[in-house]
Amino acid sequence: MASITLKGNTIHSIGELPKVGSAAPDFTLTKTDLSTSSLSDYKGSKVVLNIFPSIDTGTCAASVRQFNQEAAELENTKVLCISRDLPFAQARFCGAEGLEDVVNLSDFGTGAFGKNYGLEITNGPLKNLHSRAVIVLNESGQVVYTEQVPEIVDEPNYKAALEALLDE
Repeated sequence: MASITLKGNTIHSIGELPKVGSAAPDFTLTKTDLSTSSLSDYKGSKVVLNIFPSIDTGTCAASVRQFNQEAAELENTKVLCISRDLPFAQARFCGAEGLEDVVNLSDFGTGAFGKNYGLEITNGPLKNLHSRAVIVLNESGQVVYTEQVPEIVDEPNYKAALEALLDE
């Protein structure tokens, strides 16, 4: 169980992020067009998993915008923005913002991604949503970087995540 904070108040997630050096657990999530997407769809690409509670908060929206901007400049890199938002909300946000270099994926159906990655929040006002985290994978699907953002309203360390991509 990881301890994080929400505006200074301690909350918990069900587990720990996958370890650096381990194979990322596979997943099946829902795209904005209601089709499904699995981690295996991105094999052969570097992948940034940008995970957050909801697209409809300022910090989450900022992280999607920032990774969208950065991803446009990186070769062979996919940014997957993952939350429990409905696919319709994800599509609305990216359409309104003109964001085309990220892939929004929803874990709304079962929450299995959040459980398998140790990210589901277990208490507090965001219970059952995902904590804010970034996980970077190499072309083989191996975890090369993780960040569990300790204060959920703070943005992730974009520079460290992007440097992990460049080191691969």
